[in-house]
Amino acid sequence: MNAAVSEGFVDFRGYGTWYQVAGELGSGTIPLLALHGGPGSTHNYFGPLEGLAAERPVVLYDQIGCGNSDRPQDIAWTVSVFREEVDTVREQLGLDRIHLLGTSWGGMLALEHVLSGAEGIVGLILSSTLANVDQWAAEQMVLRNALPPDVVEVLDRHDRAGTYDDPEYERAMQVYMDRHFYRGPQPREELERMSEGRAVDVYRAMQGPNEWTITGAIKGWDVRDRLKEIDIPTLVVRGRHDMCTDPIAETLVKGIPNSREVVLEESSHTPCLEQSNEYLAAISKFMKEAETM
Repeated sequence: MNAAVSEGFVDFRGYGTWYQVAGELGSGTIPLLALHGGPGSTHNYFGPLEGLAAERPVVLYDQIGCGNSDRPQDIAWTVSVFREEVDTVREQLGLDRIHLLGTSWGGMLALEHVLSGAEGIVGLILSSTLANVDQWAAEQMVLRNALPPDVVEVLDRHDRAGTYDDPEYERAMQVYMDRHFYRGPQPREELERMSEGRAVDVYRAMQGPNEWTITGAIKGWDVRDRLKEIDIPTLVVRGRHDMCTDPIAETLVKGIPNSREVVLEESSHTPCLEQSNEYLAAISKFMKEAETM
């Protein structure tokens, strides 16, 4: 029998943050709260996580400004806005004890939440994410420059001109995405829905025009020196072909005292979609073990 799925809105600064719960909060099991990437992306590629609802409630939400949530025009997009939103979601949904999963930008947000002194986190799952945005940008340049020469030429030309919305540039970017974001079969409904709900304005305000040009609010973001403060059982999970490269993951694994790593060999940046069964098995096993520590 499939678990019940409910949805609603959390009140955040007078706006609505949309959320979905698969399973029953208050069932006595520790829920999983998942933070999606972007910034400005949506919850949709977390769809397979509903497969865990038979063992625990799974809570997803669209961060303010994207997806099913309200899109205010009077908020200056900063890390602190989204950190406050995590606090609000937990408070209003009564998520006192949780496992916390963050992917990509959501992993940065999960680290921010933990390092802010948040309590009640039983296990931390850092999925395809990072501890330092400059290291991330440098590694994306390595991946970018390893693309076919004709693709690199297009990216170079438009990066210099700043013509990021040119269809030719978008086609070249898709080559990078096909190698390092999602390598599975096309079309994929979850990715199509994510694309429809994505907020480019939030991404550019927070990140910049692409993954290797950081001009937004996360410019200079770096928590490497604080990773040693994390005393929560932590799983670092990623794909072999991920934008989260070996050096990026190594920074997390070596920096967080009680951490372990799982690499899914056929995946890139969205292993939750690319190797769903293996991904769910890895995080399920981790959460059960974390509850005994």
